[in-house]
Amino acid sequence: MIVTSETNIGLSRKENQDRVCNTVIDDNTVLAVVCDGMGGQNAGSEASEKASQIIFDRITKVFRSDFDTKSIKNLLISSVTTANSVIYDMALSSHEMVGMGTTCVVALISNNKLYAINVGDSRLYIINHEIRQISKDHTIVMRMYENGEITKEQLKNHPQRNYITKAVGVSSNIEPDYFEFELSENSSVLLCTDGLSNYCDESDIFNIVKNYNPDEIPKELINLALKNGGNDNITVAYIK
Repeated sequence: MIVTSETNIGLSRKENQDRVCNTVIDDNTVLAVVCDGMGGQNAGSEASEKASQIIFDRITKVFRSDFDTKSIKNLLISSVTTANSVIYDMALSSHEMVGMGTTCVVALISNNKLYAINVGDSRLYIINHEIRQISKDHTIVMRMYENGEITKEQLKNHPQRNYITKAVGVSSNIEPDYFEFELSENSSVLLCTDGLSNYCDESDIFNIVKNYNPDEIPKELINLALKNGGNDNITVAYIK
């Protein structure tokens, strides 16, 4: 397996509040963590930095190749809830950090099985003969869409599309979404922040994944997002 990543500040932001960590844990296991921070001053960067490091460190230090499915699920959930508690306490202890938080999407692939977790609107896709979004956006507009208040087309350009309903660190407790999928030999997995998904259609993401080498894909996707406006931090992690 191959895992590669790239992050970019974008065309209009003063700092990059996205963070990405990825590694090959062993011959059969890879990990990727993507976070998109929010909060004034440097609070967003603090939140995404802290969350990505806590989650990444906990999983890489605790994971063992003989873990069963339940053990992996518990490890991923506990990693995110630990990060949530730390960031929430940080926000309470400093006036400048009030309101800090971060999205989070994590993919652990072990023995051709995907274990994933997400909070917020950073996304996870499985790509083989098609592209399929696995994660669910925790946003106001997604809730509106599910309630039949807006159409799928209106999701893309709605003025509240960036308002998230769940994030790591903004409340004392968090309930992340958790997923498991068996992967075929030709499958790949892509994680990204909304800096990519807001500026690239799924068909464009699919075409780049199919036409470039794995180590080129994150940079090519970021270049496309920049070409399409790129007014946000952009982060991509790709696992083949």
